[in-house]
Amino acid sequence: MMAAIRAAANGHQVTLLEQNEKLGKKLYITGKGRCNITNDCETEVLLKNVIRNSRFLYSAFYAFDSRQAMAFFEGHGLAIKTERGGRVFPQSDHSSDVIRTLQKTLQQEQVRVQLHAKVADILTVGSGNRNVCGVRFTDGTVLRAEKVILATGGCSYASTGSGGDGYRFAGELGHTLTERRPSLVPFETAESWVKDLQGLSLKNVTVSIRKGKKLLFEEFGEMLFTHYGVSGPLLISASSLVNDYMDDMPLMMEIDLKPALTEEQLDKRVLRDFEENQNRQFKNALGKLFPAKLVPVIINLSGIPGEAKVNMVTKKERMDFIRLIKHFPLALQRFRGFDEAIVTRGGVCTREVNPSTMESKLVQGLYFAGEVLDLDALTGGFNLQIDWSTGYLAGDSV
Repeated sequence: MMAAIRAAANGHQVTLLEQNEKLGKKLYITGKGRCNITNDCETEVLLKNVIRNSRFLYSAFYAFDSRQAMAFFEGHGLAIKTERGGRVFPQSDHSSDVIRTLQKTLQQEQVRVQLHAKVADILTVGSGNRNVCGVRFTDGTVLRAEKVILATGGCSYASTGSGGDGYRFAGELGHTLTERRPSLVPFETAESWVKDLQGLSLKNVTVSIRKGKKLLFEEFGEMLFTHYGVSGPLLISASSLVNDYMDDMPLMMEIDLKPALTEEQLDKRVLRDFEENQNRQFKNALGKLFPAKLVPVIINLSGIPGEAKVNMVTKKERMDFIRLIKHFPLALQRFRGFDEAIVTRGGVCTREVNPSTMESKLVQGLYFAGEVLDLDALTGGFNLQIDWSTGYLAGDSV
C-alpha cells in the first residue's frame, strides 16, 4: 500500500494486486489488533534494532524514517499516540483505522485496487539483461506493466495471505533465497510442568538464555507461561536474537524471579518469612514470595517436602531454594511455527537488491519491499517501519 501510494504520487498509473478479499489482513492483527505503527526514535536507533542486514536499510530509513512515517499518517488524518519505549499506535487503538487511512490515500492517489487477484508468475523479456513486462494471473490472463514491486510479505500467519508466493516469484527470476525461519515467536520447552503454569504472567523478572557457557540473551521485563512453553515480550524478543542457534537446541534458560535482590538479600527476606511462619508447612509459607500458581511447581523443583514444617528446613535446603529462585531453569527445545511467528527471518538475498532504489540487480524493473526481503527487527514498531521505508523507497524509485 505504501509503495503504491508513493508510486502514484509520482504520476504513475498504479494497480495494486491483492489476492485477499480486502486489503491489510496482516496489518489488522499486528500489535494484538492495535497496530504498533512505528517507533518514535532517531534513525540510528531504528538501525540498531534491525537484527539482520541493517546496513542495507540506510538509504530506506534516511529516505523515510519513523518521524516521516508518523507525519504521513497524521497528515492523512490518523490521530496517533506514543507509549512506553517509543511505540507509536493509532489513538483509537484500532488497526482498522490505519488500514482505512491507507485505503483513503490509495483512492486519493487514484490507485486501482484489484482484489482476489492471484498472481501465478512475473513476466520478463530478454535473456541477458531481462526486463519486467507484467504479471500472469492464475486464470492465465496477463496484466502488462513496466515496473513490478514485489511486496508479498513472508511466511508468518499464512492465513492472512502470506503463504510464501513472493519467495517463489523471486526464486524463479534467479534470486537467491536465504533460509526462512519463524522469528519473534514463542518457544516450546522440554519441561511438561509448564502446562501447570499456563496463563501465568511474570512481570519484573530477568530472563537469560545460554548455549553452554555462552550468554546469548539477558533482559529484564515480562514473560508468559503457555501450555507448550514460554512466550511474552521477553521471549518474543529473545527468539530473534538466538535464532542463529536454533539448530543447537535445547538452549538453557534461567529466570531470576527476584532480580532486585542479591542472594544474600533474598536469604534475609526468606528467613523473615520463615520466622513468621515457623510452625506452618513449607507449602503454606510462600504466599508472599510467589503467585499461587507458581508455588506447587517451585516446591516440587526445590526438593523440600511441601508438608515439612518451616522450622525443619535446613540451611543447605534454604540456600538451594534461594539459588532456585535466582536461577529458575527451563530447557528451550524449539520455536513454535510460522502460524505464531510475528515475522519471517530470511528471504530474498539483499546483496541482489540495490539498497538505494530497492530494484533487483538481476531483473530491471523489478523492485522489492518489506518482509519478502531478508530483513527482520525486534518488536516495538521496527518491523513495520522496515515496511513503510522500503515501500516508500521502492515507490519513489520507480
